[in-house]
Amino acid sequence: MAEAKRKSRGGTLSVVPDGAPKPRLRGAVRVLVLSGPNLDRLGKREPEIYGKATLDEIHEQIAAAAALRKALVDCRQSNHEGALIDWIGMAAEDGFSGMLLNPGALTHTSYALYDALKGSSLPTVEVHLSNPDAREEFRKNSLVAPACVGKVSGFGGASYTLALTGLLDRLQGS
Repeated sequence: MAEAKRKSRGGTLSVVPDGAPKPRLRGAVRVLVLSGPNLDRLGKREPEIYGKATLDEIHEQIAAAAALRKALVDCRQSNHEGALIDWIGMAAEDGFSGMLLNPGALTHTSYALYDALKGSSLPTVEVHLSNPDAREEFRKNSLVAPACVGKVSGFGGASYTLALTGLLDRLQGS
């Protein structure tokens, strides 16, 4: 079952980019990075709002930033709420120390994601490429925010790396 989930659209990424310091696998902080519906369309979908970078390019940037901190990331994307909930539910058992979550439009509609995050023991940072507070009125309400330790939004793909920095500071005691 886990194998099928890992093959969701957008797939997973556990990489150390060429030239980046190689983190120690034993004892390395592991962060699960989850992206929700339509984020597989980045680079094509409304680039004036979400930028021109693809999700794969953003994942590479996150992996490079993690490697500099001797951490590992596992980046996943799904258009299916249930897959995100399954991954959140298993994250601690799978050895992750924290999570980044860009729930996409599920931010404003998913009590199920909120419940999954509340049921998880892991600190999670909510991430958005755009600034939802500067957009349509319905986007200003995040159902998942109360279950997160922080939120980073409005910096395009850099929102993910900024969120990772904050989460790693918290996890690594920096």
